[in-house]
Amino acid sequence: VLLVFAEEDEQSHGFRWACDKAGFRCHLARTPQSALECFLEKHHDIIIIDHRHSRYFDAEALCRSIRTTKASENTVIICVVQRHTDREETSILPLISAGFTRRYVENSSRMACYNELIQLEFGQVQAQFKLRACNSLFTALEKSQEAIEITSEDHVIQYVNPAFETMMGYQIGELIEKELTEVPINEKKADFLDTINSCIKIGKEWQGMYYAKKKNGDSIQQNVKILPVIGQGGKIRHYVSISRLCNDNNKVEKTCECIQAESQTDTQTCRHKDMRKGSLDVRSTTSRGSDGISQRRRSSMARVHSMTIEAPITKVINIINAAQESSPMPVAEALDRALEILRTTELYSPQLGTKDEDPHTSDLVGGLMTDGLRRLSGNEYILSAKQTHQVAGSLSSPISLNDIPPRITQAMENEEQWDFDIFELEAATHKRPLVYLGLKIFARFGICEFLNCSEATLRSWLQVIEANYHSSNSYHNSTHSADVLHATAYFLSKERVKQTLDPIDEVAALIAATVHDVDHPGRTNSFLCNAGSELAILYNDTAVLESHHAALAFQLTTRDGKCNIFKNMERNEYRTLRQVIIDMVLATEMTKHFEHVNKFVNSINKPLAALEENGNNGDGESIKTVLRSPENRILIKRMLIKCADISNPCRPREQCIEWAGRISEEYFAQTDEERRQGLPVVMPVFDRNTCSIPKSQLSFIDYFIIDMFDAWDAFADLPNLMEHLNNNIKYWKGLDGRNLRVLRPPP
Repeated sequence: VLLVFAEEDEQSHGFRWACDKAGFRCHLARTPQSALECFLEKHHDIIIIDHRHSRYFDAEALCRSIRTTKASENTVIICVVQRHTDREETSILPLISAGFTRRYVENSSRMACYNELIQLEFGQVQAQFKLRACNSLFTALEKSQEAIEITSEDHVIQYVNPAFETMMGYQIGELIEKELTEVPINEKKADFLDTINSCIKIGKEWQGMYYAKKKNGDSIQQNVKILPVIGQGGKIRHYVSISRLCNDNNKVEKTCECIQAESQTDTQTCRHKDMRKGSLDVRSTTSRGSDGISQRRRSSMARVHSMTIEAPITKVINIINAAQESSPMPVAEALDRALEILRTTELYSPQLGTKDEDPHTSDLVGGLMTDGLRRLSGNEYILSAKQTHQVAGSLSSPISLNDIPPRITQAMENEEQWDFDIFELEAATHKRPLVYLGLKIFARFGICEFLNCSEATLRSWLQVIEANYHSSNSYHNSTHSADVLHATAYFLSKERVKQTLDPIDEVAALIAATVHDVDHPGRTNSFLCNAGSELAILYNDTAVLESHHAALAFQLTTRDGKCNIFKNMERNEYRTLRQVIIDMVLATEMTKHFEHVNKFVNSINKPLAALEENGNNGDGESIKTVLRSPENRILIKRMLIKCADISNPCRPREQCIEWAGRISEEYFAQTDEERRQGLPVVMPVFDRNTCSIPKSQLSFIDYFIIDMFDAWDAFADLPNLMEHLNNNIKYWKGLDGRNLRVLRPPP
């Protein structure tokens, strides 16, 4: 409320008291200039202007000034006039002409002022709120893709939206205030028109198809819904017609179906029936002569299009379909191609045809991103299901963090740095780096304190997990697990990541990194599916290894209290931690690689970049909103472990070369076994006699690494990793340019 009184008196005090009692915010202005400035800043709902003393200011002139502003469109302005007992009542027309909403005859009684404000709130102010809301409704109508026409009860056109103008070729000025019969829009037979009228005049909704004539004379087929709107006195006051062009080329008989509409005779509001329910009835769109099968098919499709739980991709396809209806032919054809892509299941996986047809890339992608061909031979590859796994009781007593030999301590001195050498630790620990590095990193992050477990339990757990990695694998062994654990800890120490994740997320990330490849057989998912392995059968050929790693990790942990690091956790916290660990381990499966990366870029990189471009890099709240939403935190954790898992090309050169040799050897061994067993060869290019390791590394980096680490670097700020990556790319290109197929140039 804005009070405009040149001098405070009992009347102004009465309104101020009334505002306090009613809980209204109140401002007081003494001059027309200050009143106008205050109103333009605060946009008050009610303005009360003192008109009793013209010597101070001209109240009517002030009201006119306020009314010239756009902000006053829905403002209630009250004029306080003097009480004259000996004078004849004067006309209020001059006040109304000046823009006042109503007059208040001075009465300084506090309760009289309070009653006036309450009457205004529930009368004029509430009405203005509704009018203000109409702007939003009309904005929605203006932007609607469907053609909308509103007529009076006498079928006089009162409104059409831009979509209607586009569809019919008329300008709005040619239609407003015209009767439907004056405008030759609809090509209706008399009996057909009577049928529609008989339906809508009794308050029922009509839906069906008919042909309409555009301004230029062209005839178009429309799917139309006409809704009667019940207003004051329970009578029909308006008709709303919603139309869209029909894409179906089949001839459709002009049939109609009356659908009972809910009506409410409340004079304040009018509620309409749920539009979605109306769209479920498709009898109006079926042909009279069609058979039962086609009727049922159309009925099913109508239900599909009006599903209450609609997937985002369905909404996107519907939007594109609607846009096609009024698009020029080249645009419509381009949208057709877009729809073709959207209807595929692999939306995030690039199609190899769009890249150069390099066999190294083809084989790598085929081997890493598919679940393999179905088994083509009678051989079966038995893995893990009947294998005896190492448990705590079968292992020697683990060493304490305080008893680590000096050589191992020295090898772990710089474990907080990215250039830490995992192979030096592997040699110092006789291929048992995971226990030692795990003890140090878990102590640094306070994992035992969070889990409420002893260091002895953690030592036993690390030893059990490491014992179930296969030291015979050249790549997927406990050294790889320790390397991923190190990368995870390094990423967790970056400032942006620390801002984002909670302690439980850090604990989950470190545990997930430790167990993410436990009991890996040194063979790909495609191999296991083709071989008909028991694990592939158990997990239905879907994320076979990743599902196994996660499941076995919890089996090994909870099987024996000596190594159960979760045994002292509260149940709900354990459930949350378990879900995060499983999600992160499953995120390392490569078939979802591009989905995870693209979601990260679109949901995190781009919004953060937009905030920085708009000069909001100091706006902590906006950045926090992006970083801390539950959905985005999941994406960040997935991206973190994915980058840690395949960070080898971002390591210092000698480590990068060593890892490249190890993964190549594992793929060579798989190709050898596939040929021995008569299985489909998943990656033929990995033949130890012909494979070019530099080419395979360049293909892997180009296809999987560059985009992902560009996105992760933009988020976490990792210049040293990107420098190593660029140096390693130059190294592999140098070897490939000399047509060398080996890891290192000859002496």
